[in-house]
Amino acid sequence: MARDEGIPMGRRDEDSKAFLPGPATQRKNDKNHPVSLIIAVVSFYFVISLSVVFLNKIIMTGSDFPYALFVTWYQLVVALVLLLIWAHLGKSHKAFSIIPPYEFDLGIAKKVAPLTFVYVMMLALNNLCLRYVEVTFYQVARSLSINFTIIFTYLILRKATSFPALVACGIVFMGFAIGSYGEINFSWAGIFYGVGSSAFVALYGIYVQKTLAAVDNNQWKLLHYNTTLAILFLFPLVLFSGELAEILSSSEAIYSTNFWILMTITGVTGFGINIAMFLQVKYTSALTNTICGTAKACVQTVLAAMIFKNEVSSLNALGIALALFGSGYYGWVRYKERQAK
Repeated sequence: MARDEGIPMGRRDEDSKAFLPGPATQRKNDKNHPVSLIIAVVSFYFVISLSVVFLNKIIMTGSDFPYALFVTWYQLVVALVLLLIWAHLGKSHKAFSIIPPYEFDLGIAKKVAPLTFVYVMMLALNNLCLRYVEVTFYQVARSLSINFTIIFTYLILRKATSFPALVACGIVFMGFAIGSYGEINFSWAGIFYGVGSSAFVALYGIYVQKTLAAVDNNQWKLLHYNTTLAILFLFPLVLFSGELAEILSSSEAIYSTNFWILMTITGVTGFGINIAMFLQVKYTSALTNTICGTAKACVQTVLAAMIFKNEVSSLNALGIALALFGSGYYGWVRYKERQAK
């Protein structure tokens, strides 16, 4: 999930799968960093980002625990605990000082609440999508975030989009249509949740832009409020959806230590995406971020076919290729547009 300067805090599609929002802005590097450091940062991003997708897929389909709302809620709790620990360590260790001490003001929370609603829907629909589609098709099912971004940017922010960017969106949509038609294990539910998640990814980026002022344009403060409120908002959904009652009455996974270790590790990787994005923005360029996002999507698709043995039809492969190419081309167009400003 390239990152637009106008829509801060990591609006990329794969990072909608991130449990916490990313850095607020893309800044130019003040100095050249060692190649070894850049490689380490990019590698960390790859490992963390891929881990979130694959671990969630394993939980959704491989552990006999198809409760996407509860999984999302638990991983948010893990992320909040890590956030509190990190912020506390920041008081005495400079390396952790990027996150300020935890704060929660009710007045500010009310201003952040609309963003949190979008955030919860984005995460829940994302995990639901993973439950119903193969990971090879996952990128295609959620590829329309770019198209929704352009639509919402025009309707909400009244900003037009360049013709090359529209062409990229057309390619993405064509890839989505062809990939859906050619998907062997087609699922209407997966398509619905994927498209819905894409829409909320786009809305999330726009609402972040409108909400940052409430927390003094500090993305880490917004992270405090967004994560805390998301836990509070999502729990009633878990309760009234019947997931919690069904888990307590029929799930055997909850009695497995390995299951909770896997759930906790996935929560840790979700928090890690936030750190990975921060490091990538700090130590690499906008172009590197764009290339990394597209390359990660390609690697994710290939690894999914190898690990989960997903069958890929020729039409499905064409759709995946078009969706990835369109996404990469869109990132390149936006990068060139930023450079021209």
